[in-house]
Formats: sequence, structure tokens, C-alpha cells
Amino acid sequence: MKDTKRMAKTKTRAKKKPSTSSEKELILVDEAAGLIFENEKDLFGYFQSAIDKLEEEYIALRSAEDFTDEEQIEREHYLESTLDEPDEVWMDDKTFEDFAIYHFIKSFEEGVDAFKYVAVAYVSSEDEYPSFVFIHFPSKDSRVWQNYQRGEMVYDKTFEEVSAGSVEGDAMGEGDPLAMGLYQAMLKVRGEKDIPQEKFKDYADLREETIESADEIWRKNDLDGNILVSFIREFPDHETTKDLIYIAVTQEDEDSNVHSLLFSFPTTDKTLADRYRQGENLQAEEVSQESAH
Repeated sequence: MKDTKRMAKTKTRAKKKPSTSSEKELILVDEAAGLIFENEKDLFGYFQSAIDKLEEEYIALRSAEDFTDEEQIEREHYLESTLDEPDEVWMDDKTFEDFAIYHFIKSFEEGVDAFKYVAVAYVSSEDEYPSFVFIHFPSKDSRVWQNYQRGEMVYDKTFEEVSAGSVEGDAMGEGDPLAMGLYQAMLKVRGEKDIPQEKFKDYADLREETIESADEIWRKNDLDGNILVSFIREFPDHETTKDLIYIAVTQEDEDSNVHSLLFSFPTTDKTLADRYRQGENLQAEEVSQESAH
């Protein structure tokens, strides 16, 4: 148990400033909350019971198939990136009564190995800075890192990346995982000379016309069993963009056949548009429409 507790180690990122009463520096974890300490012994002593509880939780979850102590040491350098550029941050105000903790999670790949790095931290109320890390560790066991996806999700990197392309009323703007995943997949295959994502909103007025008067409607089932229906309309005479095509992607409810809008986008890339011409080619009268998610 000693080695495991060593791996689920703590780390202070607290800022320091000179004390007015001595030459020693004060450690500022959260100045507004009064968490100011004269030395690291006092700092770690204050959080010791919380550290112990979090370590016990981690030890109970950790399996023999996960990274060994030595393999964890080799990956400690991922901590700073996890804290500074996380994929997800979850605010947990249930574990402790006196303060909230934050779970920073980030995905990494090393060759064929994929894993997530987890850091449980105290975040300063003044500048939203993770000033004290209770425990941190890498894990390739989904059962482990999913345990820390709890509380309120306060940051989602995926949502930040796709939000620029969202149009009011679509599921992507609400953080729908299916919509965001499909949209990201579209961005990866999109041509470099295609319409920039930041200009998508300039074409948003074409969405309703595309759905109401589509040139083509295609339905297909994805690998997870979702029924996806794509509405495609060409705008050859668009005033600003030559060879414009607008595409709206919806999800069909299997029972009601009603469609919920996932996302939509403009393109001048015919190869990209062809990717949405897959499955069953429908007639407009076959489709029940619902523009909002």
C-alpha cells in the first residue's frame, strides 16, 4: 500500500508572496477563502484528511492490470498538460462538505497504448487556478477514470472546439455527444479550402430551406444503431459562394420517425457532400421533421 499511496501523490501549485511580518514567503492556495499557509507542512496538514480519503478511494479502484508504479512514474510529466489543457473538468461538491474539488481528465496515446491522466485538485476561487493537487495518476482502466467523471461538468474541450459551428436550435449547441462526435468527424475530412468554421453562422439562414425543400434526403444507420438522416440542398446561385451546398444532419426516432436536428453546415466540397449521400435515398414526403432538438 505504501507504493500505491506514493503514486497517488499530492502536488502544490500554490502561488507564493512575501509575508509582511517576516522574510518568509506565504503559500496562497486560495487567498479569498483564507487558505494561506506559512509553510508546506501546514498546507499538507490542512488537507491531510482529504488526501487520505481520496487515496483510499483510488486504491480501492486500482487494479493489477493497470499501470505499475514504475509505469506511472514514467508518465508523471503528463500532469502539467492535464491541468493546463484538460479535455474535461468536473466540479465535485459532494465528496467534502467544506470545499469543492475538481477532476481534471485528459486523454493521451503512446504508440498502441491509450490512457487518461486524472488529477484531483483544489481550484482557487479567485482565478480558477488549480492551486493544490490532492492526487494524480494515469489509468488505462475505464472503470477507474469514469469514477472521476462525476458532479458537474464545467469544461468540455470537445464542446469548445465545435461550438463555433453550432447554429441555434441544434443538438450540438446543447452538448449532445452524438452531434459533437459526428461534427468532429466531418471537420477531420473537410478540405482545407472549404468554408472556414467561423463563417458557418453566415449561412445559417439556409438551414430551414434545406430541411423544408431538400434536393436529396438520405437515411442510414451508424455502427451504434443510430438512424441518421441527411438533408442536402444545392445553392448554385448563392450571392457570395460558388457551388454552395448546405447539409443538415438529423437523428430519426425509431418509434415516431420524428427528426431531431444534430448539426448543419455549408460546404463547397463535393467529395465531402458525397459522404452524406449514403444509405437509403428518401423522398421528402417520407420524412417527419422537427427542426429543434
